Amino acid sequence: MLPGQLPAPRSLLFSPLALRGIAVRNRTVVSPMCQYASTAGGPDDWHLVHLGKFALGGAGIVFTEETAVEARARKTHGCAGIYSDAHHPAYRRITDFLRRHGSVPAIQLGHSGRKAASGPPWTMFQPLVEADAARGLAPWQPVAPSPIPHRDDAQVPLALDRAGMDAVLAAWRDATLRALDCGFDIVEVHGAHGYLIHQFLSPLANHRQDEYGGSLENRMRFPLEIVDTVRAAWPADRPLFFRVSAVDGDGGVWNLDDTVTLARALRAHGIDVVTCSSGGINGPLNMAIVPRVPGYQVPYAAKVRHEAGVMSCAVGLITEPAQAEAVLQAGDADLIALARELLYNPNWPVHAAHALGEPDYLDALPADYAWWLKRREKVRALSRSE
Repeated sequence: MLPGQLPAPRSLLFSPLALRGIAVRNRTVVSPMCQYASTAGGPDDWHLVHLGKFALGGAGIVFTEETAVEARARKTHGCAGIYSDAHHPAYRRITDFLRRHGSVPAIQLGHSGRKAASGPPWTMFQPLVEADAARGLAPWQPVAPSPIPHRDDAQVPLALDRAGMDAVLAAWRDATLRALDCGFDIVEVHGAHGYLIHQFLSPLANHRQDEYGGSLENRMRFPLEIVDTVRAAWPADRPLFFRVSAVDGDGGVWNLDDTVTLARALRAHGIDVVTCSSGGINGPLNMAIVPRVPGYQVPYAAKVRHEAGVMSCAVGLITEPAQAEAVLQAGDADLIALARELLYNPNWPVHAAHALGEPDYLDALPADYAWWLKRREKVRALSRSE
């Protein structure tokens, strides 16, 4: 039995799941959450504590934040990367801790493309300018499929030629190998939220006239080259995820049918799970084009799962245990990802197990936590019986 795995689960949420050669103790996923707190491009003690508490709380898979495959791929100076040997010890410390406490360590790799060289979200990702260099925050040159800035006050990105695209592919390969060396068991390719892969997919950002622009098939070409590069560098017995913005763009420029077409191709290229998000190609914080109601992105995960024949992960305002269980019971997704709800309550998996009637739900916690809490329950039960 995996550390923190519950005996004889009654719910799908707490049923174990095999992903290639990796065993996951339950279906709860800590979604990547950017911290903007990295030093020299890598993680530090903040990240160890931030991610470690989710493993202690019983999560099945714990993702790092979106992690840049090269220095210029960062959105901000505070974004995490995995492009230097100097980053390895801190990542290994994190993965060892997560695995020791029963969670599968996972990393989301990404490239910001034209959204690079910005300030953090509390500045509304204000593009950096030369005046910022005096504060140690010098801007750098973003890259993109086409020389189209993502907002009016942003730099015009450098359009990638073949040599530039090959350099990006090399960065993805190197980052994948580093992730393996750092002890991660799952990689997710970030193809959503207006970043480089999404920019190639979207006709709003991709105006190329070569074989990488125009038709949907052409716009998918470089994203699939990235997937092939990662899959070739990643062991065959370890799963590969892909995050997609399932709907996006003004007037439905990218729709669910496009996503299903992409998901079918991703499956054929070795992707095991598609995480279905939305939005991001227009505006710095435009991450949805539909009202943010509970489970607003679940229909995307359901359509991908049923029509593309690939496992899906649902994310987006899934906060209640019964809600998460219902998504799984309906066959709309295979995994449930949470983000801000876990910031509010990192022990959400344990509380969810209790709410769903799991026996010995406290066993989702580390043994030395569970012993004390079980003892407290016995004392309370004894006092009620007297």
